[in-house]
Amino acid sequence: MTHSDVPRKRTRIQAQNEARIIRAAMDVFSANGYRGATVDQIAGSAGMSKANVLYYFNKKQDIYTAVLEQTLGIWLDPLDELNPDGDPIEELWKYALQKLRFSQQEPLASRLFANEILQGAPIIRPFLENELKNLVMSKCQIIQQWIDHGKLAPVSPLHLLFFIWSSTQHYADFSPQINALTQESEDELFADAEKTLKLLLTRGLKP
Repeated sequence: MTHSDVPRKRTRIQAQNEARIIRAAMDVFSANGYRGATVDQIAGSAGMSKANVLYYFNKKQDIYTAVLEQTLGIWLDPLDELNPDGDPIEELWKYALQKLRFSQQEPLASRLFANEILQGAPIIRPFLENELKNLVMSKCQIIQQWIDHGKLAPVSPLHLLFFIWSSTQHYADFSPQINALTQESEDELFADAEKTLKLLLTRGLKP
């Protein structure tokens, strides 16, 4: 490896600008989709010139990939932290609660990810089939061990994770439908969602 091949460490300003671009891109991609979004729109939303944005990211797809990678990182960290030595029901509820709070705090990220999946995951399919699959399978083994040791009800570990994902991400991905069906404030809505999901999970998973 030559000196020029060694990646340079980003400065604090560079890291801040990249984060600024990614945040702006989240809004633009969520509003317009990947095809409808432009680098000019992202630059305008970030309050930067197009040339400055392209200094950090070579093309629109690179920005889109960075947004999705950040979203996946936030989502997967809590799953990666599932502790095999902890109380199974407490560990699974802690994970579900983090997912629910992410839907409240970062709804645009959830909807952007859902749109990517609905399009057939053209950008992140390799990640789904490799890194995500490996992580999920390893956590399914932990859940199955809890079941085998009589610590959890005999459910399908993979479908349990599907249930947690669908029941938490629903509040971000289907917010127009939810808003049409409830008069609750956002805080009241998520407080009731938390109580309901906790009841279903903690009682339903008892052996």
